[in-house]
This record gives sequence, C-alpha cells and structure tokens, in this order.
Amino acid sequence: MLTRLLYASRATDPIDDAFLRSVLESSRSHNLEYGITGILCVYQKGNVFLQALEGARTAVNALYCNIVRDPRHRDITLLDYSEIEQRLFAGWRMGRAEVGTVNLSSILRYSEKAVLDPYSMTGRAALALLEELTTSGAIVSHD
Repeated sequence: MLTRLLYASRATDPIDDAFLRSVLESSRSHNLEYGITGILCVYQKGNVFLQALEGARTAVNALYCNIVRDPRHRDITLLDYSEIEQRLFAGWRMGRAEVGTVNLSSILRYSEKAVLDPYSMTGRAALALLEELTTSGAIVSHD
C-alpha cells in the first residue's frame, strides 16, 4: 500500500549548502533502496523544511521515525498522512525546491504570509504548494 507523509521541521543549526548536500545525498541513497520518492522544500532564512515522502507504509513510517530522532531537526510536525493511489513525485528519489527563488505570490496563495511557514498551513495547502513548486521551475535539483 502506498502512502504519502508530509511534515515540517526546523533545522537545529543554520541550513547551509554543505548541510543540504549531506541531507540530500543520504536521502537519495536510502530512498532508492527502500522505494521512497519525494520532495524537500527548503527555506534557508527561516531554517525550515517542508517535506513529502511517498512509498510503502512501512518504509515511510520507518523513515519518519528516523527523522523524528535526528538531532538536526526540531519542531517536527506531521501535516498530513494518507493512503494514495499514485505518487506525485514518482520521478525523484528526492527533489529539492528552494523557496528563496519562488515568486512570493505562489507562497501567499497557500499561506497567511509571503514566507514559508508550513506550521500555519493545512496539510492540503502545503501539498498544493509543493505541487506548484514542481511545475514552476523552483526545483533546484532532482534525482
């Protein structure tokens, strides 16, 4: 059974390029082995992550448990968890969207303010924002 899990978290340390590279390399190799796909949206200014994970229920649950225990994350909040018929991010072991390059009206369409604050968004709105980012050219890297 396929599931999609959507969560938000804050980095305990400032998000820099080396940190992002480490997270993406680790997730891409792990995700390939366990059949997980998804997208990571990063707002470096706010030290915020918004991530969607898709795959088998047991694999997604195990990965989320690892993220919850990861000392690099804090304020981890589950925004949505659902059974799905098909993946939205099937082509990516882990895509990355950088909010700093996005037209602020895209964020404002789904949020109270023109900054990424997934804690003030519904799960449905956060997922819609991620879908829009994938079609708007905000994807910095995908693999």
